[in-house]
Amino acid sequence: MFVPAHEPALESDCRRLEKFLEDKPHILVLTGAGISTESGIPDYRSEGVGLYARSNHKPIQHGDFVKSEATRKRYWARNYVGWPRFSSIAPNVTHYTLARLEREGRISGIVTQNVDRLHGKAGSKEVVELHGSGYDVICVGNQNERGKGCDYRIDRHEFQHILDQLNPAMEDNSTMMRPDGDVELSMEYVQGFKIPPCPQCGGNLKPEIVFFGDNVPMPRIEKVVRMIIQSDGVLVLGSSLTVFSGYRIVLQAKELGLPVAIVNIGATRGDPKADLKISARCGEIMSNLFKPNR
Repeated sequence: MFVPAHEPALESDCRRLEKFLEDKPHILVLTGAGISTESGIPDYRSEGVGLYARSNHKPIQHGDFVKSEATRKRYWARNYVGWPRFSSIAPNVTHYTLARLEREGRISGIVTQNVDRLHGKAGSKEVVELHGSGYDVICVGNQNERGKGCDYRIDRHEFQHILDQLNPAMEDNSTMMRPDGDVELSMEYVQGFKIPPCPQCGGNLKPEIVFFGDNVPMPRIEKVVRMIIQSDGVLVLGSSLTVFSGYRIVLQAKELGLPVAIVNIGATRGDPKADLKISARCGEIMSNLFKPNR
């Protein structure tokens, strides 16, 4: 229900992508929300079915989360209720195909804009989560101007047990899942929600997700740059490249003279830079790549 309207993939598109990949054993893959919509996780921008199209709600802003107790309570209440569903979502054919291509030595690694950890669930090993992950919780208390502070972290499943104990009467009355795993809740369910402070410093806890308005950590950016330099091309799957942290990868690849291929339903910011653009559902294309029986 979260995949936008699209034309069926063409056999010729699959063969064109195979030709792009076949002489490049060090392809770097950049994935976006468009590959996870096929697993049932909505995105923000898909025409007609993304969060922006289905509601007037905007994604949480980092500054609001850090400064406002009401914002933190609203976010964690929604995330708490949505977590059992979000964390149980399974990878789809695109995730499994990328894991297979990595095992076969056809790609060198994945940089994902998604926070759902579906690449890891599918078996991919060399994955950089550009925008972090919803599967870890960190402390944002006592941070200095360089973002250094308390180093407390806890697994999100373990944190869910703590929230269970603090909010035993909380029920799932949600109406709609959001891209980061939280859900829509009425204010009556949010107001009484209890959030524990950091047990080390008393600071505020947040998922290790780069919220809108925050910056990708510099060590992560530097690792991605090294991956681009060591690659022989970039394949973009399911990303509109609207967010600059993703688009920058395409720009850096082209500055190095590397070829870029894009598979996405609809136009992307990177289309003018692409050596190959295929407008199709990623799962249809990826499921037909390098089939051993063909």
